Amino acid sequence: MSSTTSSLAAERSDSASPSDLQRTAFGTTDMWLIVMSVIWGVNFSVVKSALAVMPALTFTGLRVAIAATVLWGISATVRNAPLPSRRDVIALLGLGIIGNGFYQCLFIIGMSHTRAGIAALVIAASPAWIAIISQFLGREQLSSRGWIGIGLQLTGVACVVASTGAMEASGEAILGAGLIAIGSIMWAVFSVLLQPYTQRTHAIHLSAITLSSGGLFCLIFALPGMLRMDWSTVTLPAWGAVLYASVGALVIAYLLFYRGIRVLGPTRTAMYSNLQPIIALAVAAMVLSERPTGWQLLGATLIMAGLLISRTAKVAPTRPLTPISDRL
Repeated sequence: MSSTTSSLAAERSDSASPSDLQRTAFGTTDMWLIVMSVIWGVNFSVVKSALAVMPALTFTGLRVAIAATVLWGISATVRNAPLPSRRDVIALLGLGIIGNGFYQCLFIIGMSHTRAGIAALVIAASPAWIAIISQFLGREQLSSRGWIGIGLQLTGVACVVASTGAMEASGEAILGAGLIAIGSIMWAVFSVLLQPYTQRTHAIHLSAITLSSGGLFCLIFALPGMLRMDWSTVTLPAWGAVLYASVGALVIAYLLFYRGIRVLGPTRTAMYSNLQPIIALAVAAMVLSERPTGWQLLGATLIMAGLLISRTAKVAPTRPLTPISDRL
């Protein structure tokens, strides 16, 4: 990150408290969220390629365990931030089961039953779920401009999904899309409930704790397959995919995601997930030969327009954010 005066000024503007958030300028945090979206967009094709040689739960068990180990190693170097309280740790472990346990298992099983492009597009609806849950819980109140942006994004998603033949897909593909959709709702709940902790917990501690419980959850289901696995059949590219999906998608991208939640709030941060289908479709076209159609390109345009409109919309918290642990 640049240390110039202008960057510092932008960072101070980005770091305003949630109660001060209205229309903030495009800044450093937005740039990092674009990087996050690129990492996650590429990850769909990476995961799909690896699943050709490795069982789904085995793959996700490995990637989450590796990511948690890396994050705990990094957290040992953090000297300027205290560890969260025991009550916060318990609450974060519970949230980790939702956001890094249920979600990761549903995502990976869904990916094994459908195409990378369809998976990316289903997940692109996450901002709508987050906005709905935030409003339902009284966390954030999105303006009409924001809802218009979400509407455009969902319309774009519908265009692309319809053009890929998802509406006429086999039962297996529909099952995969359904599991990913349920996982997206789990992720939305996790994102909204996590926000208060991002204000008082270091992002690395946050990631390590939530990935630990999520990783243990995944390993419980992955262990039988891992014990039966003939590891000699796993190719070098598959191991590379495991490393990318763990260190890239679950360490680097997650830290950028948590930073976005802290600075911009869950709804605005989630808007950047709608860059993923555009990136995912482009990569899938090159790697998996999933060719985009004219309807997909139209959908991508609507998604981008909706993202820009929603990002510049006013988001007003309706009441102070109270961590779950404070109510225990």
